[in-house]
Amino acid sequence: MNILLWHVHGSWTTSFVQGRHTYLVPLVPGRGPDGRGRATTFDWPSSVREVPFDRLRDEHVDVVVYQRPHEIELARSWLGRSVPGIYVEHNTPRGDPPATRHPLAGQSAIPVVHVTHFNALFWDNGTAPVRVIEHGVVDPGHLYTGELPRAGVVINEPIRRTRVAGTDLLPAFEVPIDLFGMKAGGLPYPAYDLSQAELHAELARRRAYLHPYRWTSLGLSLIEAMMLGMPVVALAATEAVEAVPADAGVLSTKLPVLVEALSAFVSDPSLASQYGKAARQAALARYGIARFIADWDSLLGESPGTEGAHDAI
Repeated sequence: MNILLWHVHGSWTTSFVQGRHTYLVPLVPGRGPDGRGRATTFDWPSSVREVPFDRLRDEHVDVVVYQRPHEIELARSWLGRSVPGIYVEHNTPRGDPPATRHPLAGQSAIPVVHVTHFNALFWDNGTAPVRVIEHGVVDPGHLYTGELPRAGVVINEPIRRTRVAGTDLLPAFEVPIDLFGMKAGGLPYPAYDLSQAELHAELARRRAYLHPYRWTSLGLSLIEAMMLGMPVVALAATEAVEAVPADAGVLSTKLPVLVEALSAFVSDPSLASQYGKAARQAALARYGIARFIADWDSLLGESPGTEGAHDAI
């Protein structure tokens, strides 16, 4: 199939484009948010083609994968025709979560695919058809060495997202912390903005992974850290409670418990390695790329020209 999608979330897209399809990503002058084209910090296959937005009408497109509400109108305008569509919701609801209505809740033509069961449960999806396709991650390999007695944290824009990402909780921890992510500078921690491959290599050198997020969809960085073989310390919030089994790390809503657990991992390489091996096995079993691609192929097979076709609105 020829699939049109926007380059919005680099990590998720890296997994999505591992399928057997052709993936068309729009390109606008200046590579702005509505047309970034191919990624430069992620390893994407040649089946991902960037297409100038004003040439999309010349492309055969079987289905559009939306990730932001305004992309529906962009597709209508840029393609000049109706094409079946699927909407991927990456985020937890904002505002009053139990009462937050999804932007596509008032229609039934486009299915809404949530990336976690938690998200599907907390969004008010209205009449929209709902599916859950859990994350899949390309296995980076068991790169864990844990040679540095430090904790690694991955947060994009940690200052702007202080409460959501739990940046304000970091000073409570009693071990050295290294911060990874976009715009991670400006805090009293060493900060690194790396490509995906560089991130995996450097993160795996840290003794443990800290995931302090209060309110977010299940971060792919958490799954990646587990696949690297890192033990995990995380807030028992949103989907993390489903993703991290007891032998893979410590989850709690009690900050002192988390502080103690991270200190234990950082001070005991053997303990950290034991939990990290279990974390890797759990992540591979639940978030393997083969299962993810198979789930998406199943849904995509229902779209154009079948009884379950979904028209663009």
